[in-house]
Amino acid sequence: MPNAIAQNAEKTAKIRRSIICWLALSPLIVVVLFPFVVMLLTALKPQAEVLSYPTHWLPSYFAWQNFGDMWEATQFGTALKNSLLLSSLSTVCGVAISIPAAYALARFPFKGKGLYRRFLLATQMLSPILLVIGLFKLAASIPYGYGNLVDSHIGVIATYTALNTAFSVWMLQSYFSTIARDMEEAAWLEGCGRVRAVYQIFLPLALPAIVVTAIFAFINAWNEFAVVYTLIRSPENKPLTVQIVDLVAGRYSVEWHQVMAAALLATLPVALLFSWLQKYFVQGLSSGGVK
Repeated sequence: MPNAIAQNAEKTAKIRRSIICWLALSPLIVVVLFPFVVMLLTALKPQAEVLSYPTHWLPSYFAWQNFGDMWEATQFGTALKNSLLLSSLSTVCGVAISIPAAYALARFPFKGKGLYRRFLLATQMLSPILLVIGLFKLAASIPYGYGNLVDSHIGVIATYTALNTAFSVWMLQSYFSTIARDMEEAAWLEGCGRVRAVYQIFLPLALPAIVVTAIFAFINAWNEFAVVYTLIRSPENKPLTVQIVDLVAGRYSVEWHQVMAAALLATLPVALLFSWLQKYFVQGLSSGGVK
C-alpha cells in the first residue's frame, strides 16, 4: 500500500512538472509556429482575399487548388528533385572529405595546427555572395561536356562541398577531440590496425557528431541562394530557392498564395529530416566520447 501511494504521488508530480514545462514553453512555441501558420492560411486563401482590406486571418473557404496551381507554375517536382540532389550529394561529399581532416586535427600533432584551425574559423566569416563573381568566372573557365560548369549541377555541388567543408572540419574536430584515445589503443593491442580501429571503434562513437554536421551541411545547401542563382540558368536545373524567388522577382503582380504554398512545402523536407534525426542531434550536441 505505501508503495502504491508513493507511485501515485510520483506520477502526479511528473504530470505537474510536464504541465509547468508546457506552460513555460508555450510562448516560444507560439512565436516559432506563427510564421508557418501565416504561410498555411495565406496558401489556402482565394486569390481575391490575400490582399483584401480589412484583412481576415481565416479564408472564407480553403482553396486547396492553390497548391496544384503552384506545383505547375513553379515546376515544383523538378525543383524539389534538384534541391534534394544538390543538397544530398554536397553533404555526402563534404562530410566524407571532412572526417579524415578532422581526425587528423584531433589525433596528430603537427606544426601550424593552431594556425590552420584559426584559418578554418576565419573562412566562416566570408559570405558566399562575396565569392559569386569569382566562382562564376572559375566555373566558366572549366570545360565540362560541350560547355563549362555554368548551368550544371556538378559546379554547384563542388561549390557547396567546398563551402561546407571548412565548417564541417571545424565542427567534427572539436567533437573528435573528446573521444578517448584509450579505446583505439585497446583495439591496437588486440591486433587491430589504425584504419580498422577508426572504422570499427572511432566512427561508431563519433556517429552523433557526424549526423549533426551532416544536418547543418544539408540545411546550408538547401537554403543557399546566391551561388545557385549565379551558376544555374535553365529552368529544368533550378532548385526550390530559385524557383520560389522567380515567383516574386520581375513580376508586376505577385501571386502570394502560390508563394506561400511553395515556401511552406519547401520547409517540409528539412523539418522531416530534423525530426527523423533529432536523437542524433541531441546526442551530438551534449554527449562526449566516453559512454
